[in-house]
Amino acid sequence: MPHLIGPDFVGIQVEDLDAARTFYTQVVGLTVAAHSPPGAVVFETTPVPFSVRTPLVDLGATDKLGWGVAIWFGCDDADALHEHLVEQGTPIVFAPKDGPFGRYFAFRDPFGYTITTHTVVQS
Repeated sequence: MPHLIGPDFVGIQVEDLDAARTFYTQVVGLTVAAHSPPGAVVFETTPVPFSVRTPLVDLGATDKLGWGVAIWFGCDDADALHEHLVEQGTPIVFAPKDGPFGRYFAFRDPFGYTITTHTVVQS
């Protein structure tokens, strides 16, 4: 029987692609991939690529973007990233705490999406 393998690409829709590129590169620290399709910015994230793209739906029809969907990013130090984002004025949904995948916290990007970040333990 055909079956799903697992997440292979994550993208969010934003009204302002330039502002999204700036936030995710200059504030969060992602690197833009060498190639992106028209109307999108793909970032060099592993193992699953992440992108921002122009909307396919009316984003103004809701005030809760991504409601019910959890987007988690691994990072090298959740506590240090939290401090950096606070210094940048990024809204924090909840402060770092211990969880099932190590230290984690959540922030809200300028477009209204909640992003959860956790420290990835390097083996």
